[in-house]
Amino acid sequence: MILRSIIDPLYERYLKMQCRNIPSHIAIIQDGNRRYAKLLGVDTASGHRAGADKTEEMLDWAHELGISHITLYTFSTENFSRKQDEVGNLFALFKEKFISVLTDERVEKYKIRVQMVGDRSLLPDDLQEAIDNAEEATKNYTGFNLNIALAYGGRNEIVLAAREILAEVNNNTINPDTIDVHTVEQHLHAGKGIPPVDLIIRTGNEYRTSNFLPWLASGHESAVYFCAPYWPLFRKIDLLRAIRIYDQRVSAKNGS
Repeated sequence: MILRSIIDPLYERYLKMQCRNIPSHIAIIQDGNRRYAKLLGVDTASGHRAGADKTEEMLDWAHELGISHITLYTFSTENFSRKQDEVGNLFALFKEKFISVLTDERVEKYKIRVQMVGDRSLLPDDLQEAIDNAEEATKNYTGFNLNIALAYGGRNEIVLAAREILAEVNNNTINPDTIDVHTVEQHLHAGKGIPPVDLIIRTGNEYRTSNFLPWLASGHESAVYFCAPYWPLFRKIDLLRAIRIYDQRVSAKNGS
């Protein structure tokens, strides 16, 4: 442990030197909380809480590196099929974290704008209220953008946008002949100002992007980095390694 405490900062410095291009928007699939809990022999709820703690630590790293947008894949539409008590514990944890936004010094210090992406109609009323309050309290912050993907599914996201566009066509507020890429993007995340994804990171040794932000990520050919650590074990070194992959892609594209 003593040796690692010496080597890790040196390696971090080395990696930073290789990261000349910093992505503006990183999307993270936080996988491995349950397997981390199993590894330690603790309950699943403890694994999810460890993951939430890691998220807070990661925000400090992202701010330090100059990343302006982070989108976290926190709970997918498929996750509703999990055991009822696990889903209930997760919703309670999400509610706690959204409520804490109102008093978190980090939110005020970094001017973090907190937003949810996903189908909030699928969430319990008390969680929706906590989300609404967090979004309202931070709506004018421009220092950093934290997007929480809850009750989220990439295909469902596009379906919901299509419904909104169709409703506006029926109300004669949109001419169907004028529908283009910009129209779809406006309805995917209306008013949220979420830019295309530069880099997707997935933890937990899974090699798939799980239908995450297909329009903003796959549609813009974002870089992808898969890594082995479970999310609670994710380190700043892992983040820098991911950014190095992005930097190499940008450098190759620019011919440098």
